[in-house]
This record gives sequence, structure tokens and C-alpha cells, in this order.
Amino acid sequence: MLTALTRAPSPSISACELTFLARQPIDFAHAAAQHRAYEDCLRSLGLRVISLPALPDLPDSVFVEDPAVVLDEIAILTRPGAASRRPEVECLAPALAPFRPLRRIEPPATLEGGDILRAGRTLFAGLSTRTNAEGIAQLAAIAEPHGYTVIPVEVRGCLHLKSAACYLGRDTILANRAWIDAAPLSGHRILDVREDWAADVLATGDTIVIPANFPATAALLETEGFRPLPIDVSELQKAEAGVTCMSLIFTAS
Repeated sequence: MLTALTRAPSPSISACELTFLARQPIDFAHAAAQHRAYEDCLRSLGLRVISLPALPDLPDSVFVEDPAVVLDEIAILTRPGAASRRPEVECLAPALAPFRPLRRIEPPATLEGGDILRAGRTLFAGLSTRTNAEGIAQLAAIAEPHGYTVIPVEVRGCLHLKSAACYLGRDTILANRAWIDAAPLSGHRILDVREDWAADVLATGDTIVIPANFPATAALLETEGFRPLPIDVSELQKAEAGVTCMSLIFTAS
């Protein structure tokens, strides 16, 4: 069964890490309501949602994608580039252990799940402010024996690779080429976003969950035969959120 692991926002989300956005006040109640609507959206698409409790002392812990990379065979516990986020890894491990054998990224490597874009058996790995070359090398050492190919991609204008590129299915990637070196993606068809931050979308079959404030990119997806499903995550976006980073999605019995 397709399963989504999520975590409720922390009441301290206003103290989140920010790299490419200016800090704005975040209305916690509004953010929490938007997150519940996000979970409901996933349920409406047929996913089983396992919602973990909030971690009050970890402002970024709603972004469960970053502390782990879940593959078909294993789950890889990461080592976030932001030191403040490293305690999230141990908090997430018990929730993943029933579903996958666990492996780990070890120091001096850093790697965050938002930098890992999966397209079939290919893992594009963003070389970013949060993921270093050693992290990508360790990912390759862990994943390639299971039949995956790991390909580095330089990220230069945003937080994570998935901020600039997401796989839609049909051998197609939605991308903001200004923020990455797109050459490693050249084996795939690339659709260019119509708004800068619109590349972070969540594909489930032909349905593409997309933030509601990117209507031009949503229209492009519809023209291409996809079914865009807009959702309001505007308060969470103040914390540099996208729709992929708030869930870990995998198949589980």
C-alpha cells in the first residue's frame, strides 16, 4: 500500500532554518491547519497517512523528507547539512524501522533527502549547501548494490535539488534550469516551470500536487496531460517548504 509518513508542525516553526528566503512571521495555527489539509489531500489520493506527533524543540521537523531517503529495499538515515536538524534523524528512525532495514550516512558526509530526486532506478543527488560530495559518495555506496545509479547534480540557486526539479513520471522532469546544472538530467524530457519556485511538486500517478500560488505552471502541467491538484501551503512556504518535503512516500504492506 502506498504510505505517506508525515509529522505535525512544531510550535517553534518560526525559528526554522532559512537559506534563500527572508524571515517572515509564521502563524503556527494557520500552518498547522494547512498541514492537516495536506495530509487530507494525500488521503484523497488513496495514500495511507501515518502522522507522527510534533517535536516542539525541532523547528524544521515537519520536513520529514530530509532526515531519510526511503528506497524499495532499504531506508537511509541521512546526516543533515544543517546541524540543528540532525536530532530529527533519531526521532524518525523508529517510525521507519518497521518498514525497511536502516542504513546511515556517516560523518564527515552531509546529505538531506530533499536533494535526492528519484526517477525509476536513478537517484539524482543534489550537490548543495546541505549535501556534500562525501554524502553523495556514501549514498552511491549504499544504493548502487541494490541496483540504483547515483548521478550528482550541481544546485546553485535554491536550498535542495527538489526545489528546482521533480520527477513527474512519463520520463519527464519539471525543472527550473536557472537553479541547477541541468546537463545530468538530459536523458529525460524537461518541462520548464513558469514560476521560479514551482518545480517542487508531488506526483502520484498522473495527479500532480502543486502549491496553489503557481497557476501558470499548473496550467502547463494540464496542457501536458497531467492533472494538477493545487493546495494552499502558503504559510508553510515561509519556512522554505515545498510539497515534497512534508512527507516520505513509499510502498508498504
